[in-house]
This record gives sequence, C-alpha cells and structure tokens, in this order.
Amino acid sequence: MTAISEFSIAIQRRVGRQRLRRGILGSIPFIFIIFLWELNTYFVWYEPIEIPPIADVWGAIFFMQSDCPGLVAAFQLHNDCQLSNNIMSSVGRVILAAVVGIPFGIAFGILAGINRTISGYLEPVGIFMNSVSGIAWIPLAIVWFGVGWETTLFIMLNTIFWLIFFNTMMGVRAVPKVLVHGVQTLGGSRFDTIWNVYLPGAMPSIITGMRMSLAFGWRALIAAEMIGGDSGLGFMIFVSAVEFKTEEVFLGVILISLIYLMSDRWLLVPLEKWTIERWGLVWKPT
Repeated sequence: MTAISEFSIAIQRRVGRQRLRRGILGSIPFIFIIFLWELNTYFVWYEPIEIPPIADVWGAIFFMQSDCPGLVAAFQLHNDCQLSNNIMSSVGRVILAAVVGIPFGIAFGILAGINRTISGYLEPVGIFMNSVSGIAWIPLAIVWFGVGWETTLFIMLNTIFWLIFFNTMMGVRAVPKVLVHGVQTLGGSRFDTIWNVYLPGAMPSIITGMRMSLAFGWRALIAAEMIGGDSGLGFMIFVSAVEFKTEEVFLGVILISLIYLMSDRWLLVPLEKWTIERWGLVWKPT
C-alpha cells in the first residue's frame, strides 16, 4: 500500500467518508470560481478595476494591517489596524444583537404561542415587521439615532428579534396538546409545562429561527454599516468602493461570507443537530 493510499484511508477514518464526500462536493463550485477568477488575471476579460487579481486581494490584507503594531495587537481596537478594527466592529455588533435579541425573541415567542391574548397583540406586529425588510428602516434609524453604532444595532435587533419570535411562536403552537395535558395531569406546573414540553418541542423551530435571523441580520448589518455606520466591514466596503479600491471591496465581501459560514457550520449546525437528536426527532446511530 502506497503512502498516498494510507494517507487517504487515515483521512477518511478521521473525518468520515460521508463528511469528506460532502466537503469535496461543496468545494467544487468555489474551486471553479477561483479558477475562472485566476484565468481573468491572464486573459483580462474584465479590467483589474472591475475584477482585481487574487494576489491584489490577498495583498490588501497586509496593506490594511501594515501599520498595526504586532500580531497580538492586530486583534485589538487600534487606530492603525484598519482591517481588524472593522472585523471586530461587525462581529461585536452581531454578538451584542444576538445576546439581546435571541433570548427576548424566544421568551416572547413562547408567551405568544401559549397565550391567546398576548398572541392577539404581538402576532400581527410580528407579521408586519417580518414583511418589512430591516434595510427599509435604515433612513428612519439614521434620523432617530444618527450615524453610528446605535443605528446598526437597532437594525440588527429589529431583524433578529422578530424572526426568532415568529419561529418560536409557530414552534410552540406545533407542540401536540396531548403532551401538555399529560404533564398537567401528572401535576406539573405552568413552568414545568413550558420547560419540559413547549421549549423542547419548539427547539427545532427556534434553532431554525436563529439561523435565519443571523443570516438576515448579517445582510441588514452590512447595509446599515454602508449607509449609517462609522465602522465595520460594510463601512469598509463602501469607503473602498468610493475610492475605487476594488481589491478591498472583494476582500470585505469574502470576509463577510467566511465569518458567517464559520459561525453557521461550527456553531449553529452542530447546535441544530444536537437539538433534533436530543429531543428524539431523529435517531442517532450508536
């Protein structure tokens, strides 16, 4: 057996044949896009001002961090660390909006799902807010809060809260009533019913709402940073486009995609799989 064959078998055992296969298939479109991108560098189908070479985009990372004092300081807020400042500003806003919006969205979603009076008040508002894109609120948010982090945070919270609220409410309503009656028959309190029936039963819908809210929240955040922000990846893309620094625009778009992809695959997808396996919606091979 050759060394290549041994290495291939070791990788399959380590990662898993199915996961390895999905990873390879998922990477093919990106490899094809990079291949065409590199061909454009040599054949110049589009001018570099329109589609810059990959090397220029890669070099923009070091150019924007060239004055940053040290590797450790590159991940701290520093006036000379343009790229890391913008990355941390956007990520920090997402984290803050998620920490505030998700718990409140889940709480109010559960209340609206189990209480008809509260549902009568909040459900029409939730439908209305979800029908209006978060981006549409940017002009009003600028008038209310001015240009800065308050505007971007408002847009993020507005997007995250209502999506997670609506998904939670619909998930609670989908819980079979026989389970609720069973807990109540055994003497369970309202808290026991919520904690042991409604919350586990609605958890798949809640996780789906989290994935949707963070995805749409990212989009709204970038738009808000472009129009009403003073920092962040969206702000960086807007300023770079005005200055015709196309390589920095491409870099910003790529970073946005990579950050969300990593957070989704490394955090939300495992959480979703654990949830549906934990509550018995699918069986897990032993």
